[in-house]
Amino acid sequence: MRGAFNLLMRIVSSLIGLSMVAMGIVWILQGFDLAFRVGFMVGQRHWALYGAILALLGIAQVVWSNTRQVRPASQ
Repeated sequence: MRGAFNLLMRIVSSLIGLSMVAMGIVWILQGFDLAFRVGFMVGQRHWALYGAILALLGIAQVVWSNTRQVRPASQ
Protein backbone atom coordinates (compact mmCIF):
# COMPACT_ATOMS: atom_id res chain seq x y z
CA MET A 1 0.00 0.00 0.00
CA ARG A 2 2.86 2.35 0.81
CA GLY A 3 4.34 1.87 -2.68
CA ALA A 4 1.06 2.84 -4.32
CA PHE A 5 0.84 5.98 -2.18
CA ASN A 6 4.42 6.96 -3.08
CA LEU A 7 3.69 6.45 -6.76
CA LEU A 8 0.52 8.53 -6.56
CA MET A 9 2.29 11.36 -4.73
CA ARG A 10 5.14 11.28 -7.25
CA ILE A 11 2.61 11.66 -10.08
CA VAL A 12 0.78 14.49 -8.31
CA SER A 13 4.05 16.28 -7.54
CA SER A 14 5.18 15.95 -11.16
CA LEU A 15 1.85 17.32 -12.42
CA ILE A 16 2.17 20.32 -10.10
CA GLY A 17 5.69 20.92 -11.39
CA LEU A 18 4.57 20.68 -15.01
CA SER A 19 1.73 23.12 -14.29
CA MET A 20 4.26 25.55 -12.83
CA VAL A 21 6.41 25.27 -15.97
CA ALA A 22 3.41 25.87 -18.24
CA MET A 23 2.27 28.87 -16.21
CA GLY A 24 5.80 30.27 -16.20
CA ILE A 25 5.98 30.01 -19.98
CA VAL A 26 2.68 31.88 -20.32
CA TRP A 27 3.98 34.61 -18.01
CA ILE A 28 7.21 34.88 -20.02
CA LEU A 29 5.29 35.19 -23.28
CA GLN A 30 2.97 37.82 -21.82
CA GLY A 31 5.83 39.72 -20.23
CA PHE A 32 7.61 40.01 -23.58
CA ASP A 33 4.29 40.79 -25.36
CA LEU A 34 4.59 37.73 -27.60
CA ALA A 35 1.28 35.97 -26.95
CA PHE A 36 -2.00 36.24 -25.03
CA ARG A 37 -2.13 40.00 -25.46
CA VAL A 38 -4.93 40.56 -22.98
CA GLY A 39 -4.43 41.45 -19.35
CA PHE A 40 -2.30 43.45 -17.00
CA MET A 41 0.89 41.42 -17.53
CA VAL A 42 1.25 42.24 -21.23
CA GLY A 43 4.45 44.10 -22.00
CA GLN A 44 5.59 44.16 -18.37
CA ARG A 45 9.16 42.78 -18.33
CA HIS A 46 9.12 41.92 -14.63
CA TRP A 47 6.42 39.31 -15.36
CA ALA A 48 8.84 37.63 -17.77
CA LEU A 49 11.32 37.39 -14.89
CA TYR A 50 8.67 36.01 -12.54
CA GLY A 51 7.71 33.48 -15.21
CA ALA A 52 11.30 32.35 -15.64
CA ILE A 53 11.64 31.87 -11.89
CA LEU A 54 8.38 29.93 -11.73
CA ALA A 55 9.38 27.72 -14.68
CA LEU A 56 12.74 26.94 -13.04
CA LEU A 57 11.01 26.07 -9.77
CA GLY A 58 8.62 23.81 -11.70
CA ILE A 59 11.53 22.01 -13.35
CA ALA A 60 13.18 21.58 -9.96
CA GLN A 61 9.90 20.18 -8.57
CA VAL A 62 9.67 17.58 -11.33
CA VAL A 63 13.32 16.58 -10.95
CA TRP A 64 13.07 16.36 -7.16
CA SER A 65 9.89 14.32 -7.18
CA ASN A 66 11.32 11.79 -9.64
CA THR A 67 14.81 11.38 -8.21
CA ARG A 68 14.26 11.26 -4.46
CA GLN A 69 14.92 8.01 -2.68
CA VAL A 70 12.04 6.30 -0.92
CA ARG A 71 13.00 4.78 2.41
CA PRO A 72 11.75 1.28 3.08
CA ALA A 73 9.11 0.85 5.76
CA SER A 74 10.40 0.18 9.27
CA GLN A 75 9.57 -3.19 10.72
